[in-house]
Amino acid sequence: MARLLKQTQAKRLGLPGRSVLEIVSGEIGSKLTFRIVEIPVPKPGEPLRGPHLHRGYEECIYVLKGEGRTLSESGELAVKAGDVVLIRPEEKHVTRNTGKEPLVLLCFFPNPDIAGTTENFTAF
Repeated sequence: MARLLKQTQAKRLGLPGRSVLEIVSGEIGSKLTFRIVEIPVPKPGEPLRGPHLHRGYEECIYVLKGEGRTLSESGELAVKAGDVVLIRPEEKHVTRNTGKEPLVLLCFFPNPDIAGTTENFTAF
């Protein structure tokens, strides 16, 4: 059955260095996770967020607005609105804002509960 999900009903996650709305996940009976992530313009002297990885599945990131850089073990990518980044399973990565406006990402995961399979690091 098709369902209409409203952004206003999304779960707000308290993740460091970004604002995250989790709209779709196993909590609503889905087999995937969909998030809207907003990364603010960094303030001078602000510590940089470390990378993370996902055990057993890819992450697909669509850049909705802004400019940034996705750093991963396989390299560094400049990203802007309209770009898509596919991160392979178990690859450490982080996306940072390099622009003058918030960087807004749509993040898709083929996993209903990514919290238990995401590992955070302080550096590469």
